[in-house]
Amino acid sequence: MNDTYFHQVQSKTPTRFWVNNPTPNEAMMAIAAGAEYCTTNPTYASKMLKNSETMGACREIMKEILQKEPDDSLVVSQLQSRIVKKIMDAFLPVYEKSNGTRGWVSIQGDPEKEDDPSDILREAESNLNLSKNYIAKVPVTKSGISAIAELSQNDVPVIATEVMSIAQAVQISEIYTDIVVKRRNPAPMYVTHITGIFDQHLAEWKKNTGAEVSDEILWYAGILAGRKLYSIIKEREYPVVILGGGARGLHHFTEFVGADMHITINWKGTADKLIKDNPPVENRFDVPIKESITRELLEKVPVFKAAWEENGLRDDEYSDFPPVVLFRNMFLDGWRGAKDAVREARNEGKKS
Repeated sequence: MNDTYFHQVQSKTPTRFWVNNPTPNEAMMAIAAGAEYCTTNPTYASKMLKNSETMGACREIMKEILQKEPDDSLVVSQLQSRIVKKIMDAFLPVYEKSNGTRGWVSIQGDPEKEDDPSDILREAESNLNLSKNYIAKVPVTKSGISAIAELSQNDVPVIATEVMSIAQAVQISEIYTDIVVKRRNPAPMYVTHITGIFDQHLAEWKKNTGAEVSDEILWYAGILAGRKLYSIIKEREYPVVILGGGARGLHHFTEFVGADMHITINWKGTADKLIKDNPPVENRFDVPIKESITRELLEKVPVFKAAWEENGLRDDEYSDFPPVVLFRNMFLDGWRGAKDAVREARNEGKKS
């Protein structure tokens, strides 16, 4: 498996492949296929509790934690950390071989507590003890920005996530640049653009409102927004790495091939399909898109316009921006699903 689609992407372009929310087996397959990094999110514990590969081990870990921890949310946090640790172990050789430049594995904390920077920092501090290839994943909201700034000041690597707008990307890149400009070896910052979830929101918006904009035009929305974010970061020479995410189609990877950026995708249904299909590796990122498409999106899609304009949102509006809300609700559903499993296990323990 040393000449997969992703190996070809890496040998021919600067684009890099991260795997998202993998099981341990999927992590190993992804590494063999060329993945050099990994992201997880707050749905991870819930997904692993339902996955046939991992559910047994997860429930055993949960039972162990339950004996000492009375708070259900903290049980989920500890469970998430324990099971992500297995993924960190899988990527640790990549980290060590690269002298700490690759092999990062992210954890994003309790989404019910993300409005309090102190809670974000407390979880990150705890997770720092897991492995040297841990990277904190924090949303670019008003409270998250405060936490990201403190983490960066303390040389903690960060993925700035839930970025759906140019305003978010520019603000967090400016903050990071100001912090690290005089540092010799600053901890890295990855600024995401959650392209797929942005597009998913627009598809749902069209369905719910009956808006007169074609699916063909909407197909380009996330790609165009991602391209603009990329051009601003590169032109201004912000010292961050651009990370695409939230893929909802193969094009959310393939249309960015050729760019000096990283992209995180699920193994099942996306990465494995790209390996199977083995499409030609070509620079899709620089293929021109008609200006009329951008104009129509700006005229007809208010959320696209807010995301597109550098001053389209204030930082106190980030949390309520509809694509961000959609993404966070997915995390809340996953986290609460894991808490339901914890409560069920706790009740079963009381009966036995």
